[in-house]
Amino acid sequence: MADVNSFDVVSKVDMQEVKNALDQALKEIHQRFDFKGTRTELTLKEKESELVLVSDDEYKLKSVVDIVKAKLIKRNVSVRAFAFGPVEPALGGTVRQVAKIQNGLSSEKAKEIAKLIKDWKFKVQAQIQGDQLRVQAKSKDELQAVIVRLKSQDFGIDLQYVNYR
Repeated sequence: MADVNSFDVVSKVDMQEVKNALDQALKEIHQRFDFKGTRTELTLKEKESELVLVSDDEYKLKSVVDIVKAKLIKRNVSVRAFAFGPVEPALGGTVRQVAKIQNGLSSEKAKEIAKLIKDWKFKVQAQIQGDQLRVQAKSKDELQAVIVRLKSQDFGIDLQYVNYR
């Protein structure tokens, strides 16, 4: 049998880079004049894959979100991996916003990508393996064509293409 080539479609976030970006954001917030004396907090809950932002009012919270997004982009972490929820009131007259960190492909998203690959009529096979999608083919050219087509699509999440062999 001929060799089978493959690659994996994943959606992963480097949590160390997220921590570094949050440290830089906190440093900037503490140095800015408009945040002096405010109750602004950034809390990363790794187990729940959440980022909790707290500030005095909605205007300051929006500024904090902008700072965090800018620092994430500088650290090459995709902002699309963060699903920012609604702004809600918190204790002590502050406001809070929770951002879910999407790590791994959901089964619905993996099925959507696999169906799309199948509809393109390439000579490849797509298998869902947990929170990733494996695409296999005999021809490396077919795999590269699939990667190019996938990159041109917008799935609403950040995708990486790894283990290309």
